Amino acid sequence: MSREMIEAILREKKLQDFSYEHILSSMCTYPHEIAVYAHRLFLESNAGDYGLFPGTKELEDEVIQMLGTLMGNENASGYLSTGGTESNIQAIRAIRNRKRKEGGGISDLMNIIVPESAHFSFDKIADLLSIEVQKASLDAELKVDVNSVESLINDKTIGIVGIAGTTEFGQIDPIKELSSIATGNEIFLFVDAAFGGFVIPFLEESYEFDLSVDGVSAISIDPHKMGMSTIPTGCILFNDGSYLDELVVPTPYLTTKEQCSLTGTRSGASAAATYAVLKYLGREGMKEVVDECMKLTRMLVAGAKRLGISPVIEPVMNVVTLSFPVEEVRRVKDALEERRWRVSMTRTPKSLRMVIMPHTGEETIKLFLEDLEEVV
Repeated sequence: MSREMIEAILREKKLQDFSYEHILSSMCTYPHEIAVYAHRLFLESNAGDYGLFPGTKELEDEVIQMLGTLMGNENASGYLSTGGTESNIQAIRAIRNRKRKEGGGISDLMNIIVPESAHFSFDKIADLLSIEVQKASLDAELKVDVNSVESLINDKTIGIVGIAGTTEFGQIDPIKELSSIATGNEIFLFVDAAFGGFVIPFLEESYEFDLSVDGVSAISIDPHKMGMSTIPTGCILFNDGSYLDELVVPTPYLTTKEQCSLTGTRSGASAAATYAVLKYLGREGMKEVVDECMKLTRMLVAGAKRLGISPVIEPVMNVVTLSFPVEEVRRVKDALEERRWRVSMTRTPKSLRMVIMPHTGEETIKLFLEDLEEVV
């Protein structure tokens, strides 16, 4: 095929994709323009063979230091992953591998405890790592119930998971209380802050959720979400760098002698893009982004209340869930989709879910509320 024909096909397929202007269901967004520039500049760079790309390695190291500082420990150890799913796998794999060594063999009975609100990647983890994933119930505010967590702990429990910014409701689990449970039982505590990591530090209300909390062993944060880096970019950070040793495999034919990452070839462009955004925006710039998203979140909730629609919980961060009778949620969602809006539904309690990302503007919220009013 000629280049012209290929370009024509690509343009045609691209037009079939939705633009983010009408997407209120995704935790991804347009990357910042400086991230796009950096990504293109390092497009061929392989962070999995960094002896060939020492400049890329320096960028990744500095990104890890910056993200570690943001997450409460400037000396944290980790690497840039492909996103929250890989980070979650690696955190649990690290503690599973350590327990295998300590236990003198493989135990099929190992388990971790996650909230019912945990991301679906933990169902993959149960399959991939051959461990049991027990699900603790939620309280009335849709945070994990710490009493339920404690009741599930047994002699095969190797880890507890808390969520800082749940995918469905944007709620923050009581990490400080979970850390007390983890410390008291000498259990690994992992915090999934894939979404919340770039939101919570910039909220008006202060939360204790990160590596600065005693008992938190590891945390994930995704620059390709609210960090406005390019896809795919996640990050896994450990308070104790020795956990990375549990993930190491030898790589004898590369310029590096070992790897701790799940994937072999890794995009160096992701490191460059994340570095560029963090350096360009800084803390103040990131706070401005979060402030704007929260302002629009409040605008959406206020508009819905004027229509007689209540949120399931008052938003903690830039995630809005609106309460409807169970039989109405699907109808409202389908009617909005007929008007080109993309929203989603939560599982329990079933509700209409919207995420207010940096691509969302005030005019978008106004138009959405107008359509919502007509639909209901």
